[in-house]
Amino acid sequence: QVQLVQSGGGLVHTGGSLRLSCAASGSVFGIDAMGWFRQVPGKPRELVAAITRGGSTNYADSVKGRFTISRDNTENTVYLQMNSLKPEDTAVYYCKASVYLDLSIEAGSWGQGTQVTVSS
Repeated sequence: QVQLVQSGGGLVHTGGSLRLSCAASGSVFGIDAMGWFRQVPGKPRELVAAITRGGSTNYADSVKGRFTISRDNTENTVYLQMNSLKPEDTAVYYCKASVYLDLSIEAGSWGQGTQVTVSS
């Protein structure tokens, strides 16, 4: 019902920046939380950052102080500004939208994923 289309990502050197975008369409009325996960081959998908409709945010400890999540409720778009990137940030990043406040709840809609690669 909800479609998420991601943009951004790419290749940067250590210390560089990237900005990811995720636009929701379809049945967007019920969406509360939106945010970003990342996954490395052979590892579980992990939550990076989340933001509620009201603007409450939370971040993984590994990205606090470097990444900023924001949201445009009018455009139904969520962003992830990634600064001071490190090689360990290299992963496929996935956008997620959920009717729940807690994005870690399994139910929800996913974007197609985009590769972020940070070279050393």
